Amino acid sequence: MGDPMRIRATENGGVTEVKILMKHDMESGQRKDATGKVIPAWHINTVVAKVKDKEVFTAQFGPAVSKDPFLNFKFKGAAKGDKLSVTWVDNRADTRTDEVAIA
Repeated sequence: MGDPMRIRATENGGVTEVKILMKHDMESGQRKDATGKVIPAWHINTVVAKVKDKEVFTAQFGPAVSKDPFLNFKFKGAAKGDKLSVTWVDNRADTRTDEVAIA
């Protein structure tokens, strides 16, 4: 399990804006270490955001996404105080879920 995500979600006029900073090394599998060995691929595959058990955002990542990815999206249908949960799963089956109340 990685470090906690930094999530900010704010509702304004019926639209909720979400900003997420995920801590993950996101290795592509193409870099080499100091001894010349290839560093194995290790990256986030999927990201899912939910409010009240309803998916409001889904993404598929791959090896081309940079280290510590930042995500920004908007959606309708949430209210202030609702809980937003964000889950990622990487290619080693490691997972992380964090949640925040919408402000």
